[in-house]
Amino acid sequence: MKKTKLGVAVAGVVLMVSMGVPAALAANTGSLPTRPLNSGPAAGEGGYRFIVKYRAGSSELRDSGVANRGINAAASRAGLSRATAASAKSAARPAASAALLRRMGSPGWAVVKASRELDGQEAANFIRELKANPAVERVEIDRMYQRLATQVSPNFAPNDPQTSAQWNFYNAQSGVNATQAWDISQGEGVVVAVIDTGIAQGNPDLQNNVIPGYDMISDKRVSRRDSDDRVAGGWDIGDWVEQNYCTGWATNDPHAADVSSWHGSHVAGTVAQETNNGVNLAGLAFKAKVMPVRVLGSCGGFGSDISDGIIWAAGGTVPGLPANPNPAEVINMSLGSGAPSSCPTIYQDAIDEAISLGSIIVVAAGNDNANAGSYTMSSCNNVISVGATGFNGGRTYYSNYGPRVDLSAPGGNAEQNNNGWIFQVINEGTQGPTADWAPLGMVGTSMASPHVAAAVAMVQSVVDTPLTWTQMRDLLTSTVKPFPVSIPASTPIGAGILNIEAALLKATTPPCDPAVEECGPVATPLVNKVAVTGLAGNSGNEVLYSFQAEAGKVLTFMSYGGSGNVSLYASFDKEPSASAADASSTRPGNSETIRFTAPKAGTYYVKLVGAGSFSGVSLVARQ
Repeated sequence: MKKTKLGVAVAGVVLMVSMGVPAALAANTGSLPTRPLNSGPAAGEGGYRFIVKYRAGSSELRDSGVANRGINAAASRAGLSRATAASAKSAARPAASAALLRRMGSPGWAVVKASRELDGQEAANFIRELKANPAVERVEIDRMYQRLATQVSPNFAPNDPQTSAQWNFYNAQSGVNATQAWDISQGEGVVVAVIDTGIAQGNPDLQNNVIPGYDMISDKRVSRRDSDDRVAGGWDIGDWVEQNYCTGWATNDPHAADVSSWHGSHVAGTVAQETNNGVNLAGLAFKAKVMPVRVLGSCGGFGSDISDGIIWAAGGTVPGLPANPNPAEVINMSLGSGAPSSCPTIYQDAIDEAISLGSIIVVAAGNDNANAGSYTMSSCNNVISVGATGFNGGRTYYSNYGPRVDLSAPGGNAEQNNNGWIFQVINEGTQGPTADWAPLGMVGTSMASPHVAAAVAMVQSVVDTPLTWTQMRDLLTSTVKPFPVSIPASTPIGAGILNIEAALLKATTPPCDPAVEECGPVATPLVNKVAVTGLAGNSGNEVLYSFQAEAGKVLTFMSYGGSGNVSLYASFDKEPSASAADASSTRPGNSETIRFTAPKAGTYYVKLVGAGSFSGVSLVARQ
């Protein structure tokens, strides 16, 4: 994430976030503090914790003693039980042992801990010997991850004094239509779990919307608590680092000192900051509840803790922990990998379990200006991946992109003015929390993701039957705003910009009853000679439009401009498809034309389909 005097956060297998020292809140938004994008310490190739999946029915799965005997045998065969003398190429290495640390929430998985950090070769040898056990299905390093850092006058307008800085909520082109959406839903009755650095206690503009979660961190060097035990609450007590604090166990590299980020508090604020209370800033789903699930601390967080956090947040069983009394309908994960990383199996297992329990998981696409599908969390299946747009509605310079991104939301672009930042209230402590709080601006896909998580909460709050994750993804992607600026087809960031009002309207509109009314396909109306601009999407994306035609006047549908490849299909009085349409245009590129020389009076439907990724395309009907 980034900071500035408004500030930034970005999603980044190291989580990438911006950190800096928050400045005091000035009297106006022109001097609100901000935080720039920084990198956390990178994870090394070695490790001292490993995650092992035992086969169903194995003795190791049932009996910890049997499991430990197998682990000890693997360590011995890998040569860890022998001390290594110093050489010209390496320092002396003491003998090492390994043991079962705990069982995990995902069935079959367990955490194994070595007595010291293993270098890359030692780790590879140990993993090879663990895999040689027929009872072992899979072994992975328990890697460290880190945080990623209005057109219509509404009936509801909050009185929070700093909301003028929240362009991301209100701007007609690049905001998410918050004020219009609040007339339909404010997220009441829904729990959103924020899997992050936790939430600092006592935030005067958030505390009434926070319910206790859990601190899942199982290493006191990461948590900054007095023991390795997990504890109830999920409260953020700081993630500061002294110079080289993480070197030698969480990273191989030296690093500078840094202050606490309060990243989870900022993310939670976008979801559910108290609103219309005359204090500071607004949140989107401000009648929802946010639950902190702390998995990230100093130096980042272990994948095993993150995986257990996902399962616990969704209401699943994690050995040694009490059941979550408030399972989350929505889970936000503004964290990920700072280097290319396919989805770890332990993450996918946890995600699949959470989905089966009814949760919807929203993830930040990442801040590496690279293909999101090559980075965790977007490389995982069954999640909604969110890219970041700036004040102008274009892709931010840092946002990951590609077919894996479902849609985008404001992440901030750190322009040299207050319009570049996403603001929420965080603590001002540089290490642990203090009694001082202030708005801070951040930027990053970390900031974009909670906009979508809040939208999910707002939808689930008002529908009669909760949507599944696929239904929710399809709803959100089918109701987006077109990008107001062209998005190159080589760097697509989803179907468009989150439009909460449109999603709520579509979700709450009763289905057509053919017994009492004439029903037709659900489509966006086109106005004669008024182009719809900024259309973008991935291969296979479809958008359906309708047009009320007159008889006897030539009717033309045209797509043009931008980049990539689209096709058009049109039919009278029914939804067209590639296999069934009255007319079509499928030339390479974006310039497509369908013409009806003798149209009937009534409704024509035209479907724009991505034959490949496309961006900046316009569509117009002329008669």
